[in-house]
Amino acid sequence: MSRVLGRRGFLKGALGAAAFPYIVPASVFGADAPSERIVMGLIGTGKRSKLLQRTFMGAGAQVVAGCDVDKLKLARADQMAGDHYGKTKADGKWKGFKSYDDFRELLARKDIDAVVIATPDHWHGLNTVYAAKAGKDVYCEKPLAHNITEGKAMVGAIRRYNRIFQTGSMQRSDQRFRFGCELVRNGYIGDIKHVVVNVGGPSVDCNLPAEPEPDYLDWNGWLGPAPMRPYNSELSPNISWDGFPHWRRYKDYGGGGMTDWGAHHFDIAQWGLGMDRNGPVEVIPPDGKDIKALTYKYANGITMTREGSYQGHGGVNGVLFVGAKGKVEVNRGYLKTWPESLKDQKLGPNDIHLYESRNHYRDFLDAIKTRKRPICDVEIGFSTVCVCLMGNIAYELKRPLKWDPKNIRFVDDVEANRLCSRTMRSPWRI
Repeated sequence: MSRVLGRRGFLKGALGAAAFPYIVPASVFGADAPSERIVMGLIGTGKRSKLLQRTFMGAGAQVVAGCDVDKLKLARADQMAGDHYGKTKADGKWKGFKSYDDFRELLARKDIDAVVIATPDHWHGLNTVYAAKAGKDVYCEKPLAHNITEGKAMVGAIRRYNRIFQTGSMQRSDQRFRFGCELVRNGYIGDIKHVVVNVGGPSVDCNLPAEPEPDYLDWNGWLGPAPMRPYNSELSPNISWDGFPHWRRYKDYGGGGMTDWGAHHFDIAQWGLGMDRNGPVEVIPPDGKDIKALTYKYANGITMTREGSYQGHGGVNGVLFVGAKGKVEVNRGYLKTWPESLKDQKLGPNDIHLYESRNHYRDFLDAIKTRKRPICDVEIGFSTVCVCLMGNIAYELKRPLKWDPKNIRFVDDVEANRLCSRTMRSPWRI
């Protein structure tokens, strides 16, 4: 996040020079240099960032800076870094934690190799594109993007500047999800007929009442590219409240349960179907008659529906794959198969063995060093969020939509394609 500051001249030059992702220092040795420690900065220091900061510091990364428009959350990140490095006595190279209220200033630092983006969804596109231009590798929380057009821009920037990118859909680094998808991909339940995904519904318009702006928060900076509206604590609560903020419910900032948990469970559905960098060709919203649930159709005849309950409470537990000879149901800490014996199936040497990551965060750090794409690369995150967002657009328009996954657009539908993007509030542009 960032407040709009008049520093364009200074930052333009800094962001135009790509910094390589290795220390020792990177500017001297270039892309093939060995790395002793990856230097990281945080963009967004709220509840999710708190966990990520602790995780990456514990994995050996050196977190030296953070950016937020909330002074209390930023101070907490500073305190966490000081406590961690003070206790571990690092190696004498850590020079302290620097706080910023403009993410562009953090990105201008040549000593930072990678950034963790844990801002609200409506900031992901800007944060990522600017980070890629600045030569930083990126770990970005899911869902990948607020809208399809900005997701395209993120993919383009990461590829153009040859950056490493990990989407925070960490279920791919869980053994149960991987094995469940391997059973499906290798035909152990026969030809796939249908998939059920259990996530929450679409986002809604925001009509929250105005509240006094707290003195520790730059509310205009929190909104950034989103439309101006009065502050409400439900969108950005005080640090003392330990829940997840409800901005995810509202269209200007998030995509509801469809993108929040959908970025996890639709991602597993895509993985199990072998649809990474691909997707459905049609989406049909419920009509109260023949179509009972949001329904996706793939070109190969497979259908997928979204169940109405949330987080596996009732109905399907997570993701259910239905095949001609059996079923696989998988969620966090849970795997059920029909027949039950499939849970003990051993994969053969000629079977498909999916990318194995045992730790989503370590996988990202390893990818920075090897320059190989991690398990949930930007294109994978983008394919998944397209599934989520096209469903939201179908809900909004209340009619079936045809989708072209190759060209990433709705087929002959001006109204639907218009909803693939948004107008950013000045001066923000990608």
